[in-house]
Amino acid sequence: MADHCNLVSVLGLFLVLTLFHNPITVAGQTIPAVGLFTFGDSNFDAGNKQTLAKAFVAQGFWPYGKSRDDPNGKFSDGLIAPDFVAKFMGIPIEIPAALKPNVNVSRGASFAVADATLLGAPVESLTLIQQVKKFNLMKAASWNDDFIKKSVFMIYIGANDYLNFTKNNPNADASAQQAFVISVTNKLKNDISLLYSSGASKFVIQNLAPLGCLPIVRQDYHTGMDQCYEKLNDLAKQHNEKIGPMLNELAKTAPGFQFTVFDFYNVILRRTQRHMNFRFFITNSSCCGVGTHTAYGCGLPNVHSELCEYQRSYLFFDGRHNTEKAQEMFGHLLFGADPNVIQPMNVRELVVYPVDEPMRESWEPTTSATVQASDFSRGYEYY
Repeated sequence: MADHCNLVSVLGLFLVLTLFHNPITVAGQTIPAVGLFTFGDSNFDAGNKQTLAKAFVAQGFWPYGKSRDDPNGKFSDGLIAPDFVAKFMGIPIEIPAALKPNVNVSRGASFAVADATLLGAPVESLTLIQQVKKFNLMKAASWNDDFIKKSVFMIYIGANDYLNFTKNNPNADASAQQAFVISVTNKLKNDISLLYSSGASKFVIQNLAPLGCLPIVRQDYHTGMDQCYEKLNDLAKQHNEKIGPMLNELAKTAPGFQFTVFDFYNVILRRTQRHMNFRFFITNSSCCGVGTHTAYGCGLPNVHSELCEYQRSYLFFDGRHNTEKAQEMFGHLLFGADPNVIQPMNVRELVVYPVDEPMRESWEPTTSATVQASDFSRGYEYY
């Protein structure tokens, strides 16, 4: 009897050790204690613009952060998508702005800065390559190589390049637009390659939103309430079409390079076109600002901006940034959605994917037929 009990105990101990040896097997949720690093523009800025700017930065003051009574430099009424991704990854702190002094970067940092571009020299901001260089300056003193290799690197950038190009070249023909897209995407590839050579191996690339549907763009180009500015949407689509194939190529040529692409363009477009499915009442103008689409000047001291009564009914908080309600949706989609939204794997799958192992799947274009089939079977509100 005693021998039988001892055998059961040993087998039980072996089972427990087996389960906990590989975190992915535990309830399907537990993931390794890794970090999250973000790069790009105001969509991922956790407060770096406040450090770089010499003048007043509205995002450090009310009504920004109003949903949490915490205006901390983020371009929303509360948290932003990387905050939710970090939470789902089990990171117990918000990802801090890397350029702020005396912050806890033990589980990652945000190097994203408002007004960032891939090309040019943005004022009181940083290009993506400058952000990567800042990361490299902090790397040795803050994180070891193994931690960096296992951590997630999220990037969203390019919108300002196309907004500036369209503003400065209103009559650009198709060939000029195509040439500019090639310049931007080639620079993005080079900058990602530099980050890879700095030790990063797990990348989440968020493609561009339908820029012509941003409230500030609708307002600036006088599209009315029902139309988007299609010239900017076309540039965003041309840009996005190059991202997946570019990353497929890097995964084949760069050992250990792993990635996924978040289809932010269609996530925003669906919420714009079928807003009631996602419980948004207004998606063509913003909660805070002035003008025809309430899109300009939110929080600026010299602007008498309007503020909506209930921000959770809006997709956009200001002229180009989403409300916390939308940001939380994006966080859920990034972390756990299916290939119609993020592919070839979601963030949870990317985190637990073995380091240095070649990817078994590649990015594939999502066809409208595939999306429609999923809409029918699972409900459009899922995406």
